[in-house]
Amino acid sequence: MWTITIRDLQFRRRRFIIAVFGTALVFGMALIMSGMAAGFRVEAASSIKAVGADAWVVRAGTSGPFTAFTTVTPEIVAQVGRQPGVAHAEALIVARRTMPLAGGGLLDVNMLGYALGGIVEPPVVTGRVPSRTGEVAIDDRSKMRIGSRLVLGGRELRVVGVMHGISWFGGIPGAFIPIEDVQAMIFEGRPLGTTIITSGIPINMPTGYAALSSSAARADMLRPIENGMNAISNIQMLLWIVAAMIIGAVVYLSALERVRDFAVLKALGGSSRALFGGLVAQAVIVAMIAVAFATLIAVVLAPRFALPINIPKSAFALLPAIGMTIGSLASLSGLRRAVSVDPALAFGGP
Repeated sequence: MWTITIRDLQFRRRRFIIAVFGTALVFGMALIMSGMAAGFRVEAASSIKAVGADAWVVRAGTSGPFTAFTTVTPEIVAQVGRQPGVAHAEALIVARRTMPLAGGGLLDVNMLGYALGGIVEPPVVTGRVPSRTGEVAIDDRSKMRIGSRLVLGGRELRVVGVMHGISWFGGIPGAFIPIEDVQAMIFEGRPLGTTIITSGIPINMPTGYAALSSSAARADMLRPIENGMNAISNIQMLLWIVAAMIIGAVVYLSALERVRDFAVLKALGGSSRALFGGLVAQAVIVAMIAVAFATLIAVVLAPRFALPINIPKSAFALLPAIGMTIGSLASLSGLRRAVSVDPALAFGGP
């Protein structure tokens, strides 16, 4: 039966090649969708880790430091710093601005105004961290280079450091800027912040304020794109179904064309189980070859997307099992034709 299965694949190779590449493209897009959903989580985790805070203090009843714009005064920062469990507290500004590009158009930037020499240490991979006002460390998604000049909120800044993987809200690059510059942009120079970060976890809080953990701050960062992440999961499920339909259609057409072959095999003593096993083998072979090409497609295409794509190793590891399952299920499309064939057809019967 294995020999017959391989020979049929060779005989109808053009059809099966088309099925392989069609399924591979669908599998590859499913991998990229998986990497897109994972990329949102990875960028959020990396950005929260880059801040280095043990706790995030916000006004009680607000959603969090990234989705609720509130203000904190130096007096509140000082009160938080005196709470048991807190080694140091400082104001932080989380905001978003757009900057004009030299070639035209605008670039969205997530600004993070921080106190120089405090808790935050921008994770630069090229250049250095800002050491004075007027300097900025920005993520490489902005395409900015060391020495580049950019204008945010009407204020000119010079890029002294470039970071990697520091973005949120779907790949919008992060920019670590001295807090005085951001205060000048947003609060007309007043010494305000939008949240408070601490070294150490506060035991008590001033009235009207609450402390969030890093995981809660990360959840707040992901909340605006939660619907998009759910949509990606739904699309991924549809892609698996499309892949099964492609393989199923090819196997069904093959079964229709092999009716007399099945009749001969049955007349020679072949069982329906053996015939069905041949169909399963065909479908699984197509699916597994498609898996190999899909891995290559995903690796090549992922860097070309503007959104962060971080395909987890588990997705690559699970894809062969998914491909085998889809191939097995797709082979059911030809089951009825295989088991219902009358052996009399082998001798010219009806």
